Amino acid sequence: METGLNAHDWAHDWLADTRTSYDTVAISYAELTHHILDESPVERAVLALFADLVRAQGGGLVADVGCGTGRITGHLRELDLDAFGIDLSPGMIDVARRHHPGVRFDLGSMTDLALADASVTGLVAWYSLIHIPDDEISSVLAHFRRVLRPGGPLLLSFHVGDESRLKTEGYGGHPMKVYVHRRQHDQTIEWLNEAGFAVETHRTLTSAQSKLGGIILARRQP
Repeated sequence: METGLNAHDWAHDWLADTRTSYDTVAISYAELTHHILDESPVERAVLALFADLVRAQGGGLVADVGCGTGRITGHLRELDLDAFGIDLSPGMIDVARRHHPGVRFDLGSMTDLALADASVTGLVAWYSLIHIPDDEISSVLAHFRRVLRPGGPLLLSFHVGDESRLKTEGYGGHPMKVYVHRRQHDQTIEWLNEAGFAVETHRTLTSAQSKLGGIILARRQP
């Protein structure tokens, strides 16, 4: 369930609300979304392309930022990448560790990414920027650029649209309080260019993940 929201009416504690919401729905979220990638061949193809680009860079660590319960992290591991996950929600991290034993999952926020400079070869933010307000995007992308090696690929996916709405219920009917920001390719590409990324390809698609989803593949410029 979502309700309309004025673009300037963000809650002061949106980050805490997002964390609490995903702690609440973590188990249900895992049950309801674990199969989604199996029903999304185009998204699997994009992730395979991303994996090829990482290998072309010589391999190395890949960060799945906003990893949730680890389903994309796990898929990247199946593609033979040295992937690990980072998420804001302790509840989501707990589920990810149970479902993917032996895989690294760190508690953290993309708004203050606790990774060393140039420490990862690739970075994925899979439908995780959707909760970041517009005025925080530039800072988040600056963190992404900082932690990526020069030339390293960045893969983003998001919901396409112009609205920002407050989600008050989800994933089994549990209460939530998260802002869902739908964005256009042009605006997102502009942000990426300003942050020092070169966009290589982008597309809009319909999948089990999103009725109207966007995918952007970019590289960190030197």
